[in-house]
Amino acid sequence: MADITMARLHEAMVILYAVSLVFYFIDYLYKEKRASQIAMALLGVVWVMQTVFLVFYIIETQRFPILTLFEGIYFYAWLLVTLSIVLRFFYKFDFAVFFINIIGFIFMTIHTFAPVQIERSPIGEALVSELLLIHITFAILSYAALSLSFVFSALHMILYRLLKKKKWTQQLSNMPSLGQTEKGMTISILVGITLLFVSLILGLQWAYISLEEFSLLDIKIIGSFVLLVVYSLILFRHRGGALNGMNYARVHIYAFLLLLINFFLGSRLSEFHFWY
Repeated sequence: MADITMARLHEAMVILYAVSLVFYFIDYLYKEKRASQIAMALLGVVWVMQTVFLVFYIIETQRFPILTLFEGIYFYAWLLVTLSIVLRFFYKFDFAVFFINIIGFIFMTIHTFAPVQIERSPIGEALVSELLLIHITFAILSYAALSLSFVFSALHMILYRLLKKKKWTQQLSNMPSLGQTEKGMTISILVGITLLFVSLILGLQWAYISLEEFSLLDIKIIGSFVLLVVYSLILFRHRGGALNGMNYARVHIYAFLLLLINFFLGSRLSEFHFWY
């Protein structure tokens, strides 16, 4: 009975999330203040529900819920909602908030309606340690930061094309400037690279201490280092003046696709990452 109730509450949360996106879109098209307020209120309810479920799950399992793929997806979705609320209240980037919530909604829907049941790793309890928890937390935080760089890159491309075609309207007044989107990409990627690097170092240390044997040729390790190199090259070339404007935005989008491949496929093919 409790499982059914929890499932229904998660479904209700997805519905509220979807309705909030509708009101965000109405606000974007017609600049309706009331629509914006309703959207924020609904998103606030979603965030409260997510946070309550997260806290209850932590109390029930006596650990931070990031040891399986679906737990990671849930935490990732919660991070995106939190990030969107912060951006809305402190920076007024309404269009960026809309994009972030689209990504968050997709991941929340995957978590709620995926056919595979959420389950613990078969040896997860035996290997839980502070080092492992910090490693996974930093990894998910880095993915959230790099997702934000994707949002800013998409906004940059949209804004550039609208300005080039001289199609600026009142509905676009809440969009950041080209300079702000480029700065947002740079800050996001810098934070993401730093967090990912720390996560990789901690992860390798945990594997060395906890596992009898592991290979550096594991697909998830290789994919994570490839991500780190790719994003580092993007930042290096941007700071050197070789990547700017639309080219800078495009490579962010390509890199984000690589991130998604590593997030899903890398976890599936890894020999010792226990995400199912």
